[in-house]
Amino acid sequence: MSWLSNFTRPGLKKKNEEPKRDTPDNLWVKDPVSGDLIYRAELESSCWVTPSGFHMRIGPDARFKQLFDDSAWQVIPVPKVAPDPLKFKDDKKYVDRLKSARAKVHREDCMAAGYGRIGGAHAVVLVQDFEFMGGSLGMAAGEAFVCAAEAAVRRKAALIMVTASGGARMQEGILSLMQMPRTTLAIQLLREAGLPYLVVLADPTTGGVTASYAMLGDIHIAEPGALIGFAGPRVIEQTIRQKLPEGFQRAEYLLDKGMVDMVVDRRQLKATLATLLSVLMHKRAMAEGEGGEMFELTHFARDEDDAADEEAKPSKKRKAPKETRAKAAE
Repeated sequence: MSWLSNFTRPGLKKKNEEPKRDTPDNLWVKDPVSGDLIYRAELESSCWVTPSGFHMRIGPDARFKQLFDDSAWQVIPVPKVAPDPLKFKDDKKYVDRLKSARAKVHREDCMAAGYGRIGGAHAVVLVQDFEFMGGSLGMAAGEAFVCAAEAAVRRKAALIMVTASGGARMQEGILSLMQMPRTTLAIQLLREAGLPYLVVLADPTTGGVTASYAMLGDIHIAEPGALIGFAGPRVIEQTIRQKLPEGFQRAEYLLDKGMVDMVVDRRQLKATLATLLSVLMHKRAMAEGEGGEMFELTHFARDEDDAADEEAKPSKKRKAPKETRAKAAE
């Protein structure tokens, strides 16, 4: 501190220093398209869609708040898997990459599942987080998908998958590729139970994810401008040595070619899903009638482990035996 800061002229009282105000570093967000600065609170209220129409990438929590009624949902626990079965190492150990990714998003892996209501209809929503190692498909992601599908079957709810991934996780080798047929079999469980499976394709959805559960839905909804494909456009151009058409592999281009069913703005996504579920779940509701099982969200406000413990307790009254497929799902 300089001596000038301690100097005061005769007859003048030294002014006390005012406390500095703490301003958040992320108060403003730059629009990638227009370059304008947007107030973060306004961006959150518009579901992270900029005034230019650009759909920014968002994580599971923001998705759940947007999609579920009253922003209320129950977290579905995701089973843990072996962290590094192949002891993979390139310029950095795979376990170290996992640690840094978990510290970044405060989540065990890229998948997060929740159960709630969308437009009054029961639904299990599974969201892929691109911030976690590019949303790559590994053993943990595959296990989370199977777990979410089984939870949907048990609760007679629809399964909604929000994809955002660069493909299979190379650090897990063949074990990551094995998740493609596993997720396909999980979707078959939903088919046999007569439950809808909807896919929301966010930017980007590529690689093994596109080659498996991302393209096996009853209805495919894409967000505007989302990149959807197997190999990236740059790889394709280098392979065929030709210039690709404008907008190739983007949501609007794929809608024109019939690869997706609709392109929906994120701000209208919940209303669209609610309408689809009201139609797809109507037949099941009519078949069950008024005596059909209707579950409240609070009824499931417990962990899956607690439910398993209760099922393991002996009861005086013997329950009727369940079907083989239902046992496998539980």
